[in-house]
Amino acid sequence: MRCTWSIAFLMAAATNLPGADERAPIDTRYGDDAVKEQPDFRQHVVPLMGKLGCNGRACHGSFQGQGGFRLSLFGYDFKADHENLLAGDEPRINKAEPVQSLVLTKPLQEIPHEGGTRLEKGTWQYRVMRKWLEDGAVGVTDKTAEFVKLEVTPGELVAKQRGDTWQLKAIAVWSDGTREDVTPLCRFQSNNDQVATIEQSGKVTATGPGDSHVVAFYDNGVVPIPVIHPVSDKIGPNYPSVPTPTKIDELVVEKLKKLGEVPSELNSDADFLRRVSLDMTGTLPTAVETTAFLADASADKRAKKIDELLERPGYAAWWATKFCDWTGNNERYNQNNGPDRRTVASQAWYEWVRVRFEKNMPYDEIVEGIVLARSRLDDESYEDYCKRMSSYQHKEGEASFADQPYLPYYWSRSNFRSTEERALGFAYSFLGVRIQCAQCHKHPFDQWTKDDFDRFEGFFARVTYGSAPGTRDDEQKMMADLGVDTKNQNANQQANELIKLVNQGKTVPYRETFIPAPQNPNRRADAKKDKNKKRPQLVAGRTATVLGGDEIKIDEMEDPRQALMDWMRDDANPYFARAIVNRVWAGYFNVGIVEPPDDLSLANPPSNEALLDYLADQFQAHGYDMKWLHREIANSRTYQLSWQTNETNRLDERNFARAVPRRIPAEVTYDAIRVATASDEEAAKLQSSVKGRAVADPIVSPQGRGNANYALTVFGRSIRESNCDCDRSMEPSLLQTVYLKNDQELLTMISRKGGWVDQMVRGSSAAADLEEESATARRNAERVVDRMENRLKKAKANGKDELVKQAEQELAAAKKRAAELRKIAEKADDEKVAVRDEAQIASIVNQAYLRTLNRPPVDDEAKRAAAYFHENGDLAVATRDLLWALLNTKEFVVNH
Repeated sequence: MRCTWSIAFLMAAATNLPGADERAPIDTRYGDDAVKEQPDFRQHVVPLMGKLGCNGRACHGSFQGQGGFRLSLFGYDFKADHENLLAGDEPRINKAEPVQSLVLTKPLQEIPHEGGTRLEKGTWQYRVMRKWLEDGAVGVTDKTAEFVKLEVTPGELVAKQRGDTWQLKAIAVWSDGTREDVTPLCRFQSNNDQVATIEQSGKVTATGPGDSHVVAFYDNGVVPIPVIHPVSDKIGPNYPSVPTPTKIDELVVEKLKKLGEVPSELNSDADFLRRVSLDMTGTLPTAVETTAFLADASADKRAKKIDELLERPGYAAWWATKFCDWTGNNERYNQNNGPDRRTVASQAWYEWVRVRFEKNMPYDEIVEGIVLARSRLDDESYEDYCKRMSSYQHKEGEASFADQPYLPYYWSRSNFRSTEERALGFAYSFLGVRIQCAQCHKHPFDQWTKDDFDRFEGFFARVTYGSAPGTRDDEQKMMADLGVDTKNQNANQQANELIKLVNQGKTVPYRETFIPAPQNPNRRADAKKDKNKKRPQLVAGRTATVLGGDEIKIDEMEDPRQALMDWMRDDANPYFARAIVNRVWAGYFNVGIVEPPDDLSLANPPSNEALLDYLADQFQAHGYDMKWLHREIANSRTYQLSWQTNETNRLDERNFARAVPRRIPAEVTYDAIRVATASDEEAAKLQSSVKGRAVADPIVSPQGRGNANYALTVFGRSIRESNCDCDRSMEPSLLQTVYLKNDQELLTMISRKGGWVDQMVRGSSAAADLEEESATARRNAERVVDRMENRLKKAKANGKDELVKQAEQELAAAKKRAAELRKIAEKADDEKVAVRDEAQIASIVNQAYLRTLNRPPVDDEAKRAAAYFHENGDLAVATRDLLWALLNTKEFVVNH
């Protein structure tokens, strides 16, 4: 793992000196009753209670505790645990008669215990507990050493065959220089029992081919150990020569060599074009583009295509949509009381991000515009702020919200007002870390404790949304000048009135996101309690701590969030660059180097740590250049591997030895259907512009907007409601199948006038002749009726009955004739266009495959399609049916 930017690691360096004494494991030291050593509460007793299960979820670590006694979950709160052992009418510790203490007699089942027998007399575990009680049951003191780190050996386990075993050894390093073998006190888990199992003694057994990790837990230490069990005999000298043209390929193949997995061959040009277009721009290649790319014989055409795609509007639109997923742009929660509420706020948020992706602004600068966001610009008055915000919404205005440096909407959401919500959301959005467990207890799979969470919250305590100090009177005066009734209208009515006024070009009042000056700088954060939550409230004027780092004084900072931004930009930050690099990688492979991509926890290590380190380091070195990152990934041979497997990699889904076919995301699927069913001219427009495209739709809410909402919901569009990538579903479902087979919207897209099927049918000479006849008939009918109606009007105006009567007769005759011509036109429209020749069929079949699957049909496919055309005999119906059938193939809805 990279450095966690903590003083703890400096301390570790000082205590990990050659020749430092190492204490023997506790089961050896307490091997007989003659032991004189006094156990330490933090170093020995609490870990032992965790090993015995006393502070687990099912026992005293639950929120309610058990039997009137509660311990901190996983034993992180040493002071509280010690106090609870001594508290109550019947304390668990009996200092007068230590051996009669309930903490000893209940696990022995000498007194009935719902948790069953946990201890046995004569064991080292019993001796530790008894000796600690007899020595006074001392808790943590000012002299208690701080935990520095956990070292586990061996550092990597490589099996030769099923059944191989290893014994792990865990050394705890403390701030006073102590090094102790704590293997008997560690908890262990395997991340995949099919690859390796681990006993609570630390003994690992290889169970099957593949790779995973076993994890050791002790105190605040979480250490994953890679386990590799080769899947074939192609290791060492037996491994074939494999091209590694890029650094990514070198690092991937380095891991594959240990596993005995040989990468697949390069994919075809057709597969590459389809894959990279969908992944990078969310856009299906057109038939014209596919034909040109397949015909291009230049050696560097793939690299050129990648560069071209990065400049298309689809790139910025699609990745802005994904970024809005991660940052929570949900119309439902953008409920600002004012004219910038809901839809406008969501659209402005999306456009602000899209423009920056389009301009390739460095990622850290984009994030800075969000992290440090406030509504007003430097030295901007409230009146000028309102004028500027109003100008963004004026119907004829040229100003754009995307031009301003900040995105305050991130902080003003209705579901993002408390410090807890902000800490959780911030860690998820920009660090790829899930810290929700630490709200209440020690994180089970990471180093974070409740105290870490509380201290991290401090950075967000002063972020405020509402009326800034000193602006309330100005706001009320502006409302009065506009004639808005603030006494008899509710907030929604006032907002609707303001929307009308701002659309008329008026300047209206806005609330704002701001950072008030610190108050009560000498007041301790824990001095104030929330009546409902019974927990410390973070007030301005306290210190705060970055995750895994140092405590920072924020009481005199103008904006405490600046410290967060500085920490994230630090070269040693273990999360910021890695989080976005991992998410972008997952966008191209459907699986992150860390999976899930939003869970960068210690117990969930990267599948290829060297690869993640390389990309993160180089991303920083290249100035957080997003297009560099996309280009680096897409140009690798690893990304361009075929989905077709060999005998060594057919089961690989995490080491990138092959492309894993995956379903296309919801927005991309919907747009792909539109492109596939569109005429050549319309498809080109959809590729060159994102206007009206699903990948560029900023509105996400349960109710939704537009006709595409049902399809997007069915295909799993992100609902942006929780701090989890799981808000987007990529799982197949029956409703998706039903939509593709017979939803009226899809059938209409296939058969609509101006679509591709219509284009193909109109392209035949017979169809063109019939079309021209029907068009002429309709035009003639309309002209005759128009002339007769005008003549009747003139006759009535002259007041001559004879002329009126004559005109009425002529109009009746004209309408009759028009009706006859209309029937002829309708018949021409419905006339079956016959299949004419093999060349016509071959052309249509080839075009159908190119526009859906982005490849020509193979011989068998072309023959079966041609046979259907001859059997059906109707060009329009056969073309429609072929397109429908291709849209319903797995190959269409899967990126491969």
